[in-house]
Amino acid sequence: MLRWALIFLVIALLAGLFGFGGIAGSAVGIAKLLFLVFIVLFVISGIMHLARGRSL
Repeated sequence: MLRWALIFLVIALLAGLFGFGGIAGSAVGIAKLLFLVFIVLFVISGIMHLARGRSL
């Protein structure tokens, strides 16, 4: 998921560089959303890992 966020960020930067404002804005919005989802899933995964503890 982080990979997709970075891909959309690069698309936004390239679109902004070439003057496509609407596309750049949309790509930045998608990148932000994907990054937020990635962070939330990462935190939930960390909490679940700590809650389970070590089991042998």
